[in-house]
Amino acid sequence: MADRIEAEKRAAAEAAALRVTDGMVVGLGTGSTADFAIRKLSERVAAGLRISGVPTSRRSEDLARRLGIPMVRLQDVERIDLTIDGADEIDPESLALIKGQGGALVREKLVAVASSAVIIVADATKIVERLGGRHPVPVEVLPYGWRVPLTGISALGGLSTLRTNADGTPVVTDNGNYILDVMFGSIEAPDRLAHALKALTGVVDHGLFIDIADYALVATNGDVREYRSRRPR
Repeated sequence: MADRIEAEKRAAAEAAALRVTDGMVVGLGTGSTADFAIRKLSERVAAGLRISGVPTSRRSEDLARRLGIPMVRLQDVERIDLTIDGADEIDPESLALIKGQGGALVREKLVAVASSAVIIVADATKIVERLGGRHPVPVEVLPYGWRVPLTGISALGGLSTLRTNADGTPVVTDNGNYILDVMFGSIEAPDRLAHALKALTGVVDHGLFIDIADYALVATNGDVREYRSRRPR
């Protein structure tokens, strides 16, 4: 099972990497599936492809630099042509997502909204009928008074757990913040929940990605299926 999932991740990620063309500025996602895309892009760069990468985390930046992909900062580009990233859950009808298990949700969202197109790459286990049934929604919060948003999150129906390391210390994001993993169960209206979470004082951002993805490439049974957003482009 694990080998099949890894093969599907690789297939979807490499299919997306093949859509990158010469001269593009490419957003580089974070996570095990996005790593496959970065590795494939590095092979293409070694073969002569000219691109610039915008990382969504220190992890993706370190990997891309080590593999020879030229890097630029988000604030130094006017627009990103294409971002390739993974997801924890995908609604195939709307392409709404839950992201952030890798802890990079804020930078991932910043890079995504600055992109002309966003491709999500995943194995088949990431497809769900409704968001929230399998994974918590990561919510990045300021360390100062991080408990303050808990009341508002609870009022929205969420059960929050502070993400911690093996030694019990809080996980700290690349932005110097903490992450709450919030279980909502099956989310009936992800768009309304997204707005409500963002409005809470102390919340930096959250892992609900609504109306952001343009395509999802999902590998299953040896094939890669493309899902497209239905919203006007």
